[in-house]
Amino acid sequence: MKVYNNILETIGDTPLVRLNRLTEDIKATVLAKVETTNPGNSVKDRMALQMIEDAEADGRLKPGGTIIEGTSGNTGMGLALVAVIKGYKLICVLSDKQSKEKMDILRAVGADVHVCPTNVAPDDPRSYYSVSKRLAEETPNSWYVNQYDNPSNAKAHYLTTGPEIWEQTEGKITHFVVGVGTGGTISGVGKYLKEKNPNIKVWGIDTYGSVFKKYHETGIFDENEIYPYITEGIGEDILPKNVDFSVIDKFEKVTDRDAAVWQRRLAKEEGIFVGNSAGSAVKGLVQLKDELTEDDVVVVLFHDHGSRYVGKMFNDDWMRDRGFLDEEITTAGDLVAKHGDLPLIALYAEELVSHAIDKMRKHYISQIPVLKDGKFVGSLDDNKVYQLLIDQPELRDTPISSIMQEPFPIVKSEATIEQVSKLINKETTAVLVELPNGNHHIITRHDLISAIA
Repeated sequence: MKVYNNILETIGDTPLVRLNRLTEDIKATVLAKVETTNPGNSVKDRMALQMIEDAEADGRLKPGGTIIEGTSGNTGMGLALVAVIKGYKLICVLSDKQSKEKMDILRAVGADVHVCPTNVAPDDPRSYYSVSKRLAEETPNSWYVNQYDNPSNAKAHYLTTGPEIWEQTEGKITHFVVGVGTGGTISGVGKYLKEKNPNIKVWGIDTYGSVFKKYHETGIFDENEIYPYITEGIGEDILPKNVDFSVIDKFEKVTDRDAAVWQRRLAKEEGIFVGNSAGSAVKGLVQLKDELTEDDVVVVLFHDHGSRYVGKMFNDDWMRDRGFLDEEITTAGDLVAKHGDLPLIALYAEELVSHAIDKMRKHYISQIPVLKDGKFVGSLDDNKVYQLLIDQPELRDTPISSIMQEPFPIVKSEATIEQVSKLINKETTAVLVELPNGNHHIITRHDLISAIA
Protein backbone atom coordinates (compact mmCIF):
# COMPACT_ATOMS: atom_id res chain seq x y z
CA MET A 1 0.00 0.00 0.00
CA LYS A 2 1.17 3.52 -0.78
CA VAL A 3 0.35 5.33 2.46
CA TYR A 4 1.69 8.52 4.03
CA ASN A 5 2.44 8.31 7.74
CA ASN A 6 0.90 11.73 8.41
CA ILE A 7 -0.41 14.74 6.50
CA LEU A 8 2.94 16.56 6.64
CA GLU A 9 4.47 14.02 4.25
CA THR A 10 2.10 15.27 1.53
CA ILE A 11 3.66 18.75 1.46
CA GLY A 12 5.35 19.60 -1.84
CA ASP A 13 5.45 18.02 -5.31
CA THR A 14 2.76 20.44 -6.48
CA PRO A 15 1.72 20.43 -10.16
CA LEU A 16 2.84 22.70 -12.97
CA VAL A 17 -0.13 23.64 -15.16
CA ARG A 18 -0.11 25.41 -18.52
CA LEU A 19 -2.18 28.62 -18.71
CA ASN A 20 -4.08 29.02 -21.97
CA ARG A 21 -6.85 31.60 -22.22
CA LEU A 22 -5.60 34.36 -19.92
CA THR A 23 -2.17 34.32 -21.57
CA GLU A 24 -3.24 34.22 -25.23
CA ASP A 25 -1.57 37.57 -25.87
CA ILE A 26 1.71 36.47 -24.31
CA LYS A 27 4.23 34.98 -26.74
CA ALA A 28 5.95 32.86 -24.09
CA THR A 29 4.88 29.53 -22.64
CA VAL A 30 3.27 30.31 -19.27
CA LEU A 31 3.10 27.63 -16.59
CA ALA A 32 1.45 27.94 -13.17
CA LYS A 33 2.98 26.31 -10.10
CA VAL A 34 -0.29 25.58 -8.27
CA GLU A 35 0.47 25.33 -4.55
CA THR A 36 -3.11 24.63 -3.50
CA THR A 37 -2.47 20.88 -3.51
CA ASN A 38 -0.43 21.23 -0.33
CA PRO A 39 -2.47 19.92 2.65
CA GLY A 40 -3.01 23.43 4.01
CA ASN A 41 -3.87 24.61 0.50
CA SER A 42 -0.97 27.06 0.24
CA VAL A 43 2.74 27.41 -0.47
CA LYS A 44 3.22 28.40 3.17
CA ASP A 45 3.02 24.77 4.30
CA ARG A 46 6.57 24.32 3.02
CA MET A 47 8.18 26.98 5.15
CA ALA A 48 5.95 26.32 8.17
CA LEU A 49 7.33 22.79 8.40
CA GLN A 50 10.91 23.94 7.77
CA MET A 51 10.77 26.70 10.39
CA ILE A 52 9.38 24.39 13.06
CA GLU A 53 11.83 21.58 12.33
CA ASP A 54 14.78 23.99 12.43
CA ALA A 55 13.51 25.50 15.71
CA GLU A 56 13.19 22.02 17.20
CA ALA A 57 16.68 21.12 16.07
CA ASP A 58 18.40 24.06 17.77
CA GLY A 59 16.21 24.11 20.89
CA ARG A 60 14.21 27.28 20.27
CA LEU A 61 11.01 25.21 20.27
CA LYS A 62 10.67 22.75 23.12
CA PRO A 63 8.18 19.89 23.68
CA GLY A 64 4.74 21.11 24.73
CA GLY A 65 5.59 24.66 23.69
CA THR A 66 3.39 27.36 22.20
CA ILE A 67 4.04 28.65 18.68
CA ILE A 68 3.21 32.34 18.15
CA GLU A 69 3.08 34.09 14.79
CA GLY A 70 1.71 37.14 12.99
CA THR A 71 0.22 35.92 9.72
CA SER A 72 -2.06 36.82 6.84
CA GLY A 73 -3.63 33.40 7.39
CA ASN A 74 -1.80 30.93 5.18
CA THR A 75 1.37 30.63 7.26
CA GLY A 76 -0.89 30.17 10.26
CA MET A 77 -2.63 27.28 8.54
CA GLY A 78 0.68 25.61 7.73
CA LEU A 79 1.89 26.09 11.30
CA ALA A 80 -1.42 24.74 12.61
CA LEU A 81 -1.08 21.48 10.68
CA VAL A 82 2.46 20.95 11.93
CA ALA A 83 1.41 21.89 15.47
CA VAL A 84 -1.40 19.32 15.40
CA ILE A 85 0.89 16.52 14.29
CA LYS A 86 3.75 17.46 16.61
CA GLY A 87 1.68 18.38 19.67
CA TYR A 88 2.21 22.16 20.00
CA LYS A 89 -0.21 24.96 20.85
CA LEU A 90 -0.56 27.79 18.33
CA ILE A 91 -1.47 31.47 18.67
CA CYS A 92 -2.02 33.35 15.39
CA VAL A 93 -2.23 37.14 15.12
CA LEU A 94 -3.97 38.52 12.02
CA SER A 95 -4.80 41.99 10.71
CA ASP A 96 -8.48 42.81 10.32
CA LYS A 97 -8.24 43.09 6.51
CA GLN A 98 -7.80 39.32 6.22
CA SER A 99 -10.84 37.38 5.09
CA LYS A 100 -13.20 35.86 7.64
CA GLU A 101 -12.64 32.49 5.98
CA LYS A 102 -8.95 32.58 6.91
CA MET A 103 -9.80 33.32 10.54
CA ASP A 104 -12.45 30.61 10.70
CA ILE A 105 -10.15 28.01 9.12
CA LEU A 106 -7.41 28.74 11.66
CA ARG A 107 -9.86 28.31 14.53
CA ALA A 108 -11.10 25.08 12.95
CA VAL A 109 -7.61 23.55 13.22
CA GLY A 110 -7.19 24.59 16.83
CA ALA A 111 -5.39 27.93 16.63
CA ASP A 112 -6.07 30.74 19.08
CA VAL A 113 -6.72 33.76 16.82
CA HIS A 114 -6.09 37.42 17.73
CA VAL A 115 -7.24 40.14 15.28
CA CYS A 116 -5.50 43.53 15.08
CA PRO A 117 -6.22 46.76 13.15
CA THR A 118 -4.59 47.08 9.72
CA ASN A 119 -4.26 50.84 9.47
CA VAL A 120 -1.63 51.37 12.16
CA ALA A 121 2.15 51.72 11.93
CA PRO A 122 4.23 48.53 12.33
CA ASP A 123 5.64 49.79 15.64
CA ASP A 124 2.20 50.69 17.00
CA PRO A 125 1.45 48.47 20.02
CA ARG A 126 -1.82 47.46 18.33
CA SER A 127 -0.18 46.25 15.10
CA TYR A 128 -0.03 42.56 14.45
CA TYR A 129 3.77 42.71 14.48
CA SER A 130 3.77 44.27 17.97
CA VAL A 131 1.02 42.07 19.38
CA SER A 132 2.84 38.94 18.17
CA LYS A 133 6.04 39.99 19.92
CA ARG A 134 4.21 40.94 23.12
CA LEU A 135 2.37 37.60 23.29
CA ALA A 136 5.67 35.77 22.79
CA GLU A 137 7.18 37.67 25.73
CA GLU A 138 4.18 37.00 27.96
CA THR A 139 3.60 33.31 27.12
CA PRO A 140 5.73 30.72 29.00
CA ASN A 141 7.59 28.13 26.89
CA SER A 142 6.72 29.93 23.65
CA TRP A 143 8.52 30.50 20.37
CA TYR A 144 7.90 33.51 18.13
CA VAL A 145 8.21 32.32 14.52
CA ASN A 146 8.77 35.71 12.82
CA GLN A 147 8.41 34.44 9.25
CA TYR A 148 9.53 37.84 7.91
CA ASP A 149 13.07 37.55 9.26
CA ASN A 150 13.33 33.79 9.85
CA PRO A 151 15.91 32.38 7.37
CA SER A 152 14.19 28.99 7.39
CA ASN A 153 11.41 30.62 5.36
CA ALA A 154 13.57 31.16 2.27
CA LYS A 155 15.50 27.96 3.03
CA ALA A 156 12.34 25.88 2.55
CA HIS A 157 11.89 27.17 -0.98
CA TYR A 158 15.57 26.83 -1.81
CA LEU A 159 15.40 23.17 -0.78
CA THR A 160 12.00 22.22 -2.24
CA THR A 161 10.11 24.70 -4.46
CA GLY A 162 13.10 25.77 -6.54
CA PRO A 163 14.31 22.24 -7.31
CA GLU A 164 10.76 21.14 -8.20
CA ILE A 165 10.39 23.96 -10.73
CA TRP A 166 13.80 23.26 -12.25
CA GLU A 167 13.03 19.55 -12.63
CA GLN A 168 9.48 20.03 -13.88
CA THR A 169 10.63 22.41 -16.63
CA GLU A 170 13.70 20.27 -17.38
CA GLY A 171 15.79 23.38 -16.80
CA LYS A 172 14.02 25.30 -19.56
CA ILE A 173 12.57 27.97 -17.28
CA THR A 174 13.58 31.53 -18.26
CA HIS A 175 11.39 33.60 -15.92
CA PHE A 176 9.99 33.10 -12.42
CA VAL A 177 7.09 35.35 -11.37
CA VAL A 178 5.57 35.52 -7.88
CA GLY A 179 3.89 37.91 -5.47
CA VAL A 180 6.16 39.14 -2.69
CA GLY A 181 5.14 39.38 0.97
CA THR A 182 7.57 37.93 3.48
CA GLY A 183 9.99 37.35 0.60
CA GLY A 184 10.72 33.73 1.40
CA THR A 185 9.32 32.23 -1.79
CA ILE A 186 10.90 34.60 -4.28
CA SER A 187 14.25 34.66 -2.47
CA GLY A 188 14.57 30.91 -1.93
CA VAL A 189 13.36 29.93 -5.40
CA GLY A 190 15.25 32.80 -7.04
CA LYS A 191 18.53 31.87 -5.35
CA TYR A 192 18.24 28.22 -6.41
CA LEU A 193 17.27 28.99 -10.01
CA LYS A 194 20.00 31.58 -10.51
CA GLU A 195 22.58 29.12 -9.20
CA LYS A 196 21.38 26.75 -11.91
CA ASN A 197 21.21 29.43 -14.60
CA PRO A 198 22.19 33.06 -13.83
CA ASN A 199 20.24 34.23 -16.90
CA ILE A 200 16.87 33.30 -15.39
CA LYS A 201 14.84 36.44 -14.64
CA VAL A 202 13.08 36.70 -11.28
CA TRP A 203 10.13 39.11 -11.23
CA GLY A 204 8.35 40.12 -8.02
CA ILE A 205 4.76 41.27 -8.03
CA ASP A 206 3.98 44.12 -5.65
CA THR A 207 0.84 46.09 -4.79
CA TYR A 208 0.13 49.81 -4.57
CA GLY A 209 0.58 50.84 -0.94
CA SER A 210 3.70 48.68 -0.53
CA VAL A 211 7.35 49.77 -0.35
CA PHE A 212 9.05 47.00 -2.33
CA LYS A 213 9.15 48.35 -5.87
CA LYS A 214 10.52 51.79 -5.10
CA TYR A 215 13.02 50.46 -2.58
CA HIS A 216 14.32 47.94 -5.12
CA GLU A 217 14.72 50.62 -7.78
CA THR A 218 16.12 53.44 -5.64
CA GLY A 219 17.32 52.02 -2.34
CA ILE A 220 15.02 54.49 -0.61
CA PHE A 221 12.48 53.36 1.98
CA ASP A 222 9.78 55.90 1.15
CA GLU A 223 7.00 56.10 3.72
CA ASN A 224 4.94 58.06 1.20
CA GLU A 225 4.56 54.78 -0.70
CA ILE A 226 2.73 53.27 2.27
CA TYR A 227 -1.06 53.44 2.44
CA PRO A 228 -3.88 50.93 3.07
CA TYR A 229 -4.58 48.40 0.33
CA ILE A 230 -6.98 45.51 -0.10
CA THR A 231 -4.84 42.89 -1.84
CA GLU A 232 -3.99 40.02 0.51
CA GLY A 233 -0.77 38.09 0.90
CA ILE A 234 1.66 40.41 -0.89
CA GLY A 235 3.22 43.83 -0.28
CA GLU A 236 4.63 45.19 2.97
CA ASP A 237 5.14 48.39 4.93
CA ILE A 238 8.43 46.98 6.27
CA LEU A 239 11.51 45.38 4.70
CA PRO A 240 11.58 41.73 5.82
CA LYS A 241 15.05 40.22 6.05
CA ASN A 242 13.82 37.34 3.92
CA VAL A 243 13.51 39.60 0.86
CA ASP A 244 16.82 39.10 -0.95
CA PHE A 245 16.69 42.01 -3.38
CA SER A 246 19.89 40.79 -5.06
CA VAL A 247 18.10 37.84 -6.70
CA ILE A 248 15.11 39.92 -7.85
CA ASP A 249 15.44 41.51 -11.28
CA LYS A 250 12.29 43.60 -11.27
CA PHE A 251 9.12 44.48 -9.37
CA GLU A 252 5.78 45.18 -11.00
CA LYS A 253 2.83 46.75 -9.16
CA VAL A 254 -0.77 45.64 -9.64
CA THR A 255 -3.88 47.48 -8.42
CA ASP A 256 -6.33 46.06 -5.88
CA ARG A 257 -9.04 46.01 -8.53
CA ASP A 258 -6.95 44.14 -11.09
CA ALA A 259 -5.84 41.60 -8.48
CA ALA A 260 -9.46 40.80 -7.64
CA VAL A 261 -10.71 40.80 -11.24
CA TRP A 262 -7.92 38.53 -12.52
CA GLN A 263 -8.31 36.20 -9.55
CA ARG A 264 -11.92 35.68 -10.62
CA ARG A 265 -10.88 35.29 -14.25
CA LEU A 266 -8.49 32.48 -13.32
CA ALA A 267 -11.43 30.57 -11.89
CA LYS A 268 -13.84 31.26 -14.75
CA GLU A 269 -11.46 31.01 -17.70
CA GLU A 270 -8.76 28.58 -16.57
CA GLY A 271 -10.69 26.55 -13.99
CA ILE A 272 -8.01 27.33 -11.40
CA PHE A 273 -9.63 28.37 -8.11
CA VAL A 274 -6.85 30.27 -6.37
CA GLY A 275 -6.25 33.24 -4.12
CA ASN A 276 -5.91 36.99 -4.38
CA SER A 277 -2.15 37.08 -4.90
CA ALA A 278 -2.53 34.75 -7.88
CA GLY A 279 -4.68 37.39 -9.54
CA SER A 280 -1.93 39.93 -8.91
CA ALA A 281 0.73 37.59 -10.25
CA VAL A 282 -0.96 36.75 -13.53
CA LYS A 283 -2.02 40.38 -14.14
CA GLY A 284 1.52 41.56 -13.39
CA LEU A 285 2.82 39.06 -15.93
CA VAL A 286 0.36 40.35 -18.53
CA GLN A 287 1.57 43.90 -17.86
CA LEU A 288 5.13 42.73 -18.62
CA LYS A 289 4.26 40.68 -21.72
CA ASP A 290 6.23 42.91 -24.10
CA GLU A 291 9.45 41.76 -22.43
CA LEU A 292 8.80 38.12 -23.34
CA THR A 293 9.54 36.12 -26.49
CA GLU A 294 8.30 32.87 -28.03
CA ASP A 295 11.34 31.05 -26.66
CA ASP A 296 10.65 31.97 -23.05
CA VAL A 297 9.24 29.59 -20.45
CA VAL A 298 7.60 31.46 -17.57
CA VAL A 299 6.61 29.90 -14.26
CA VAL A 300 4.17 31.93 -12.19
CA LEU A 301 3.48 30.69 -8.67
CA PHE A 302 -0.05 30.67 -7.25
CA HIS A 303 0.16 30.85 -3.45
CA ASP A 304 -3.16 29.72 -2.04
CA HIS A 305 -6.71 28.47 -2.56
CA GLY A 306 -9.78 30.46 -3.59
CA SER A 307 -11.83 29.11 -0.68
CA ARG A 308 -10.07 31.70 1.52
CA TYR A 309 -11.82 34.47 -0.41
CA VAL A 310 -15.41 33.37 -1.05
CA GLY A 311 -16.73 36.16 1.20
CA LYS A 312 -14.60 38.80 -0.50
CA MET A 313 -13.19 38.65 -4.04
CA PHE A 314 -15.57 35.86 -5.09
CA ASN A 315 -18.59 37.70 -3.66
CA ASP A 316 -20.37 39.97 -6.17
CA ASP A 317 -21.72 42.32 -3.51
CA TRP A 318 -18.25 42.78 -1.99
CA MET A 319 -16.79 43.47 -5.43
CA ARG A 320 -19.62 45.81 -6.36
CA ASP A 321 -19.30 47.84 -3.16
CA ARG A 322 -15.66 48.59 -4.04
CA GLY A 323 -16.32 49.37 -7.70
CA PHE A 324 -14.41 46.25 -8.79
CA LEU A 325 -17.26 44.61 -10.69
CA ASP A 326 -17.70 45.44 -14.35
CA GLU A 327 -21.43 45.83 -14.87
CA GLU A 328 -23.33 47.46 -17.70
CA ILE A 329 -25.60 50.00 -16.04
CA THR A 330 -27.89 51.64 -18.59
CA THR A 331 -31.21 52.13 -16.80
CA ALA A 332 -32.54 53.32 -13.46
CA GLY A 333 -33.51 49.72 -12.71
CA ASP A 334 -29.91 48.59 -13.21
CA LEU A 335 -28.72 51.28 -10.83
CA VAL A 336 -30.96 50.26 -7.93
CA ALA A 337 -30.67 46.51 -8.53
CA LYS A 338 -27.79 46.12 -6.06
CA HIS A 339 -30.06 47.22 -3.18
CA GLY A 340 -33.35 46.07 -4.64
CA ASP A 341 -34.00 43.74 -1.72
CA LEU A 342 -33.78 46.54 0.84
CA PRO A 343 -36.81 48.64 1.84
CA LEU A 344 -36.95 52.33 0.90
CA ILE A 345 -36.29 54.52 3.93
CA ALA A 346 -39.02 57.18 4.10
CA LEU A 347 -40.67 59.59 6.56
CA TYR A 348 -44.26 60.59 7.19
CA ALA A 349 -45.31 64.21 6.94
CA GLU A 350 -46.76 64.08 10.46
CA GLU A 351 -43.44 63.04 12.06
CA LEU A 352 -41.25 65.58 13.82
CA VAL A 353 -38.12 67.08 12.28
CA SER A 354 -36.13 65.48 15.12
CA HIS A 355 -37.28 62.06 13.86
CA ALA A 356 -35.88 62.89 10.42
CA ILE A 357 -32.53 63.86 11.94
CA ASP A 358 -32.36 60.61 13.92
CA LYS A 359 -33.17 58.53 10.84
CA MET A 360 -30.55 60.29 8.73
CA ARG A 361 -27.95 59.63 11.42
CA LYS A 362 -28.95 56.01 11.93
CA HIS A 363 -28.86 55.08 8.25
CA TYR A 364 -26.08 57.47 7.11
CA ILE A 365 -28.29 58.99 4.41
CA SER A 366 -28.69 62.54 3.14
CA GLN A 367 -32.01 62.50 1.31
CA ILE A 368 -35.35 61.04 2.42
CA PRO A 369 -38.74 61.06 0.63
CA VAL A 370 -41.80 62.12 2.66
CA LEU A 371 -45.13 60.24 2.55
CA LYS A 372 -48.72 61.14 3.38
CA ASP A 373 -51.69 58.85 2.83
CA GLY A 374 -49.45 56.47 0.87
CA LYS A 375 -48.28 59.11 -1.60
CA PHE A 376 -44.97 60.94 -1.96
CA VAL A 377 -45.73 64.52 -1.00
CA GLY A 378 -42.31 65.95 -0.20
CA SER A 379 -38.65 65.35 0.54
CA LEU A 380 -35.91 66.29 2.98
CA ASP A 381 -32.28 67.04 2.22
CA ASP A 382 -29.69 67.17 5.02
CA ASN A 383 -28.28 70.49 3.80
CA LYS A 384 -31.74 72.07 3.98
CA VAL A 385 -32.37 70.64 7.46
CA TYR A 386 -28.97 71.82 8.68
CA GLN A 387 -29.45 75.39 7.42
CA LEU A 388 -32.93 75.65 8.94
CA LEU A 389 -31.87 74.37 12.36
CA ILE A 390 -28.92 76.76 12.53
CA ASP A 391 -31.32 79.68 12.14
CA GLN A 392 -34.31 78.20 13.98
CA PRO A 393 -33.35 75.35 16.34
CA GLU A 394 -36.91 75.27 17.69
CA LEU A 395 -37.98 73.63 14.40
CA ARG A 396 -36.76 70.29 15.75
CA ASP A 397 -40.15 69.85 17.42
CA THR A 398 -42.33 70.80 14.46
CA PRO A 399 -43.88 68.42 11.88
CA ILE A 400 -41.80 67.57 8.84
CA SER A 401 -44.59 68.95 6.64
CA SER A 402 -43.69 72.46 7.83
CA ILE A 403 -40.19 72.38 6.34
CA MET A 404 -40.25 69.67 3.66
CA GLN A 405 -39.18 70.40 0.10
CA GLU A 406 -40.76 69.39 -3.20
CA PRO A 407 -41.17 65.62 -3.72
CA PHE A 408 -38.50 63.82 -5.70
CA PRO A 409 -39.31 63.12 -9.36
CA ILE A 410 -40.46 59.55 -10.05
CA VAL A 411 -39.21 57.58 -13.07
CA LYS A 412 -39.92 54.08 -14.36
CA SER A 413 -37.23 51.44 -13.98
CA GLU A 414 -36.56 51.48 -17.73
CA ALA A 415 -35.62 55.18 -17.68
CA THR A 416 -32.09 55.64 -19.01
CA ILE A 417 -29.21 56.88 -16.91
CA GLU A 418 -29.08 59.95 -19.14
CA GLN A 419 -32.74 60.72 -18.42
CA VAL A 420 -32.20 60.32 -14.69
CA SER A 421 -29.08 62.51 -14.67
CA LYS A 422 -31.00 65.37 -16.28
CA LEU A 423 -33.44 65.36 -13.36
CA ILE A 424 -30.78 65.65 -10.65
CA ASN A 425 -29.43 69.15 -10.11
CA LYS A 426 -28.70 71.66 -7.34
CA GLU A 427 -32.35 71.86 -6.31
CA THR A 428 -33.29 68.21 -6.92
CA THR A 429 -30.85 65.93 -5.10
CA ALA A 430 -32.49 62.55 -5.81
CA VAL A 431 -34.93 60.64 -7.99
CA LEU A 432 -37.33 57.84 -7.06
CA VAL A 433 -37.52 54.74 -9.26
CA GLU A 434 -40.82 52.89 -9.56
CA LEU A 435 -40.10 49.18 -9.95
CA PRO A 436 -42.40 46.73 -11.80
CA ASN A 437 -43.59 45.27 -8.46
CA GLY A 438 -44.81 48.69 -7.32
CA ASN A 439 -42.00 49.30 -4.85
CA HIS A 440 -39.80 52.38 -5.01
CA HIS A 441 -36.08 52.98 -4.60
CA ILE A 442 -34.00 56.11 -4.54
CA ILE A 443 -31.15 57.26 -6.80
CA THR A 444 -28.88 60.00 -5.47
CA ARG A 445 -26.15 62.08 -7.06
CA HIS A 446 -23.61 59.76 -5.41
CA ASP A 447 -25.23 56.73 -7.09
CA LEU A 448 -24.94 58.39 -10.49
CA ILE A 449 -21.29 59.31 -9.96
CA SER A 450 -20.51 55.73 -8.95
CA ALA A 451 -22.23 54.39 -12.08
CA ILE A 452 -20.48 56.81 -14.42
CA ALA A 453 -17.07 56.25 -12.84
